[in-house]
Amino acid sequence: MAVLPIRIQGDPVLHSPADPVTVFDDELRRLVEDMYETMDAAPGVGLAAPQVGVAKRLFVFGWTDDDVEHRGVAINPELWITPAPTGEADEDEESEGCLSFPGERFPLRRGARAILQAVDLDEQPFEIRAEGWLARIFQHEYDHLDGTLYLDRLPRPFDRDWPKISRKRGWGVPGRQWLPGVDDLEG
Repeated sequence: MAVLPIRIQGDPVLHSPADPVTVFDDELRRLVEDMYETMDAAPGVGLAAPQVGVAKRLFVFGWTDDDVEHRGVAINPELWITPAPTGEADEDEESEGCLSFPGERFPLRRGARAILQAVDLDEQPFEIRAEGWLARIFQHEYDHLDGTLYLDRLPRPFDRDWPKISRKRGWGVPGRQWLPGVDDLEG
């Protein structure tokens, strides 16, 4: 297993829809193992294949809630979500970050519940009904598969803040990446 470099906002693979996974082989298994290792090293609670430069529709997740570990891989997922509530997001309760825009967090309203349907590495279908943070993780990672970063969904004034941060750090261009455990960045 290996920790993979994580692409930073501006890399084209992050801003384009990913292709369905069609081949379930040892190469896919290695990719998923490497994605778990990368997510854990970052540390993060989810990681989509485009974030490591692979334009395929899959993501891994790992989050513990009330001593229950939620960990898995979703390949070719479908996601149904409840509408996000109206009004301003609570900066303490509804802020999220992204390993592709490391070190920053912004408040964003998301649907409180989600239904994830996907297949696993053995091409076995599964369904997870999620609430709260797990539902948020699914929405965030699923967005990556459609070429959408959470930054693209931010309301004012945060939609004006992140581009300034990106320019200051030299991001927003192809080829920028960071390596968990090596580079001095946090997501």
